[in-house]
Amino acid sequence: MKRLIFTIAATAALVAFASPAAAQFVSSASRDFLDAVRKADIGTVQNLLRNRPTGLINAKTDDGNTALIMVIQRRDDDWAAFLLDKGADPDLPGKGGEIPLTAAARVGAESVIDWLISLGAKVDGTNRQGETALIVAVQLREAAIVRQLLAAGANPDKTDHAQGYSARDYAARDTRGREILKIITDKKPKV
Repeated sequence: MKRLIFTIAATAALVAFASPAAAQFVSSASRDFLDAVRKADIGTVQNLLRNRPTGLINAKTDDGNTALIMVIQRRDDDWAAFLLDKGADPDLPGKGGEIPLTAAARVGAESVIDWLISLGAKVDGTNRQGETALIVAVQLREAAIVRQLLAAGANPDKTDHAQGYSARDYAARDTRGREILKIITDKKPKV
């Protein structure tokens, strides 16, 4: 019994001592991974993912962005495809609650939107302000993306938290975007 208590105490002490070092290693590896993604250094990224296949792919920068959102924002479809293929979470929010789908709509990345949806991204997922990708696409007058999202089942009547408006409401209020309103109005609701 005495030996068992000593073993448990020794193991607890070892875990407590090792945990900061392990956490530091993970943080260091995450920083290295995100830095390599930022620099588009595919060799380093592949090496890091080979050595630590889980945990790094969804790492976040100090300000909260994910590698996937970083590459979407820089309009890099190849890197987005690579990260998604390696298992990046298609719904993981980043800085300011931005989600990959709203980030892709914001930069007009149609192919990334297709990939995200095919990998199970929530088509009506929202950022911190309650904006859906459809609301963002309507606000930016991205007709092709509006069509794409509606075809994937996006709800044009889901409201945001900022103004309490839906994609349909924003389209109706925008006198310069009548084509967008027509696309939304012509879309038949799912039965």
